Amino acid sequence: MKGVLIWVLRLWSVVGIGLSRSEYGLEELKAKESLLSYLEKDAVSSDANSLMVPLTLIQGAASKGAVCLDGTPPGYHLDRGLASGANSWLIQLEGGGWCTDIRTCVSRKTTRRGSSKFMERQINFTGILSNKAEENPDFYNWNRVKLRYCDGASFAGEGQNEANQLYFRGQRIWSAAMEELMANGMQNAEQALLSGCSAGGLASILHCDEFKYLFPKTTKVKCLSDAGLFLDATNVAGGHTLRDMYGGVVTLQGVQKNLPNTCTSQMDPTSCFFPQNLIANIKTPMFLLNAAYDAWQVQESLIPSSADPHGYWNDCKMDRSHCNSSQMQFLQDFRNQMLDAVNVFSMSDQNGLFINSCFAHCQSERQDTWYGNDSPRIGSKAIAVSVGDWFFDRTAVKAIDCPYPCDNTCHDLVFNDVTSTITISRSTRLKFSLLNLLSAFLISLICSKCTMEFQFGQ
Repeated sequence: MKGVLIWVLRLWSVVGIGLSRSEYGLEELKAKESLLSYLEKDAVSSDANSLMVPLTLIQGAASKGAVCLDGTPPGYHLDRGLASGANSWLIQLEGGGWCTDIRTCVSRKTTRRGSSKFMERQINFTGILSNKAEENPDFYNWNRVKLRYCDGASFAGEGQNEANQLYFRGQRIWSAAMEELMANGMQNAEQALLSGCSAGGLASILHCDEFKYLFPKTTKVKCLSDAGLFLDATNVAGGHTLRDMYGGVVTLQGVQKNLPNTCTSQMDPTSCFFPQNLIANIKTPMFLLNAAYDAWQVQESLIPSSADPHGYWNDCKMDRSHCNSSQMQFLQDFRNQMLDAVNVFSMSDQNGLFINSCFAHCQSERQDTWYGNDSPRIGSKAIAVSVGDWFFDRTAVKAIDCPYPCDNTCHDLVFNDVTSTITISRSTRLKFSLLNLLSAFLISLICSKCTMEFQFGQ
């Protein structure tokens, strides 16, 4: 693509804004959430021809205690199905990281990740949500729903903090949304797919069997998790960054009571928030779509700034082509951990896999990665084709890529000291200045709705 397109990155959605240099942990969490926000939401193309779908608030949710972090009602976007897809439903659970303590949750509730007051009144549907057959061949005419994420615990929390007026009601939001959608026609579904990206991909794993149980046995029900396979991995300093984060989420938001007892009867609650300890026991057919070198996990779980204070890993972290042999081996070991984590899961005939050797995060909602002329492939199959073949039982899909650097179809995320680049295609790149990003970050401290422009360019 040539010419210039304007991109807006809503930095006011960043979780955990810290004002003091001494609050280093909060600042690092803020950076994690900023990256997640960009990868999960803001990197989705806002094509002028894409479908814009309005927000619907669940008006009866508050009476059931099903509210966002700030007490406002949750919401969703629905585009009705047509013709052969009129009785088919796809539910996409929005991602957006987590809040792990009172301070980060208080900050989050003044963003679209914690309050419907700040949610966009309409969003564009692309990728798996597209209404065009040439962009989304198997699901374009289904009833397609984007359930907004405003609880900070992957739709799994239950509790509240009265002193700070925080409501941890993710499980109730899930239930209220499903109740409303069932009443709006989903109870007549002939087939249904629960999907989600990142924190929403984790949520699709947590709620997969619950989703199945909403329907009669005659309904074809499956689940898809995109970039939701977060691993309990060791960082470059030997610590467990993500375990520490998940421990805060589970403890603060009362997630334990909503975790499957098949796991909690054998492991601690934090371990049971990790997908690797859940997927083998899910009864409903599930498809795992994940980058073997997940961009967010590489950046913020494996190589967080706190684990690399001297910047030894900085060049490698920014651009995998700058990794030395020992650093690359560390990343290959992470890929091996991912493959080990799905080993038992993959043995089931009902499950599907697409694990490509890319440095990416969330590939189902982006049009360029979901289905396009140069979208990522394993063998000859694009992601959309693989998911469709699996859902409709056209063929078994257990696609695992060869290790980096063998795959030249990836749309990788690459950083450097001046710009951060997402390869949209082999000839087109999205670039933004990190200096501009930091400037906008400072502005966002005093303006919760400030935006920033990004440009496409050769």
